Formats: sequence, C-alpha cells, structure tokens
Amino acid sequence: MKRETARALSIGLVVMLVGSLALSLMGCTQDPLAEQFRSGDNKNYIAGDGTVTEYSLGSRPGFEPFSGVTESGGQLDSAAFAGQVIVMNWWYSACAPCRAEAPDLAALSEEFKDEGVQFIGVNVRDTAATALAFDRNFGITFPSLMDAQTGSVSLAFSGIVSPQAVPTTLVIDKQGKVTARILGKIEASILRTLIKTAVAE
Repeated sequence: MKRETARALSIGLVVMLVGSLALSLMGCTQDPLAEQFRSGDNKNYIAGDGTVTEYSLGSRPGFEPFSGVTESGGQLDSAAFAGQVIVMNWWYSACAPCRAEAPDLAALSEEFKDEGVQFIGVNVRDTAATALAFDRNFGITFPSLMDAQTGSVSLAFSGIVSPQAVPTTLVIDKQGKVTARILGKIEASILRTLIKTAVAE
C-alpha cells in the first residue's frame, strides 16, 4: 500500500513538472516583452537580434531638432549636419552587444568619413568619463551625445527609437529622414550597404 502511494506521488510530481515546463515554453514563445522589442516599444533593456527595418521614400519618418553635450564637453547640434547622411547609434558601455559592435562602428565611421557621412553616438547611461574610456578602448573617433540625464535626444526620435532598446542604430538621409533602423547589434556588411544606399540618393 505504501509502495502504491509513493508511486502515485512520484507520477503526480512528474506530471506537475511536465506541465510546468510546457507552460514555461509557451511563455517563451509568447513573451510580450519580445514582441514589444520587435515593435520598438520596449519597457526593459533587451538585447536586440539585429532586426533591420527599411523605410521607403514616401514613408520615412522624420525627427525633431536635437542638441546636447558630447562626452568631450563640446556642443553638438543637428542643424550642423543638414544635408549630410548621418548614422546614429544608441549605446552604453556595459551593454554587451554595444561592445561587440563598437569596432565595426569605428571602422565604418573611418571608411565613410571622406564621403561626408557623420556618425553620432547617443549614450543613455554613462558619465562622460566612462564614455571617453570606451572611446579610447575601441578606437572610436566620432562624438557621442550624453543623453542619460535629459533624454532629450531620444525624445527627438520618439516613435522611432526607444532608449530602452539598446543598441539601436539609425541611418538618416540627406533630407533628414530615417532610411533604416537596426534593433540590436549591427552587421557591418548590412550597415555598409544601408549607408551606401543613402549616400547614393
């Protein structure tokens, strides 16, 4: 009798564990935060998957004018880059995919420098000293706006960029419209193609 009771309890535990696992798996496939990330409306910091959204000529979103202080203490204003292709990258130093993509961003910024393409970082968490150390470590020569305190730069791109979705990279055309958005770590070859397309327009 005791053996049958013990066996019944064991079977019951196995059934409960299997059921719990099934529910967990269902939760993974229907994770609302993952869906929010894909739509660009994240509520938490989530590493992206490199999803690329390209905008056709008639549907490219614009953004508000922005300005701010860079990690080196300079002032940067979006009006200074009118008529240029801009690549903007939202990042912070402890973000693993940000660190992984940094060498490619540094290389691409040098590659397109002579074609008038301006790279601009938007740092959403760090102090200026931390951002400068990151620049030195990865050989980054383009400026980053320090947006942690005000969030004003991210606000200028409301509806296009969530400051929680880090990293995010935008390509902006010569008319000041967003041609493409990459959520998550960039692939250098893809970003290169997106930049070349914007330059050629």
